[in-house]
Amino acid sequence: MPRNLYSYVVAHDSGFAPNPFHDFCTLATCKPIIRRTAQVGDWVVGTGSDEKRIRRGGYLVYAMCVTETLSTSEYWQNPRFNAKKPNQFHNSITASGDNIYEPLGKGRWCQLNSYHSQKDGSPDSNHIKRDTGVERILVSDDFVYFGGEGPHLPPCFLEEGKLRMICIGRHHRRFSDEPIIVAFQDWIRSLDRSGYQGKPWDWVKKRA
Repeated sequence: MPRNLYSYVVAHDSGFAPNPFHDFCTLATCKPIIRRTAQVGDWVVGTGSDEKRIRRGGYLVYAMCVTETLSTSEYWQNPRFNAKKPNQFHNSITASGDNIYEPLGKGRWCQLNSYHSQKDGSPDSNHIKRDTGVERILVSDDFVYFGGEGPHLPPCFLEEGKLRMICIGRHHRRFSDEPIIVAFQDWIRSLDRSGYQGKPWDWVKKRA
């Protein structure tokens, strides 16, 4: 039985954080508190933004049951995740790679050209500090990712004071009550969908 369910708004759904490609959903950057505290078996749930330009509040972006955790160095060195190292010049999937930090020793990191770099591809010190401040990566092979094409959460998850799972702004909510976690787990399993199912919102927006 999962101990916790973490819910937050995916403000920038680009396929980078989370990264749902190459058979694993990974959260390797951003959300440092969730990355530090979530344990194997916990659920991490991302919902859409209700900003006027997006209007996806209450829609499911992704849900992952954490099946593994790695240090940032282990993530870089593990050959299973080589495909998640970014290549900005190949296609949208490789450009969104989140395995972006090569350890240099003594707390130093080489940041690959990625969505967290400067526009010219040079390292962004603010992102480096934030991303590597928690050297822990969440990994899941038990996930569903809908991106900008996900279903709306059922009303039972939206009622204030009951099973409200929509987080507002940049923060997150943590649920440890078994009824909430069981209800969500039952619902997500009932969809009978798994893995990568839909394009990130940023890709859908460009296509529109």
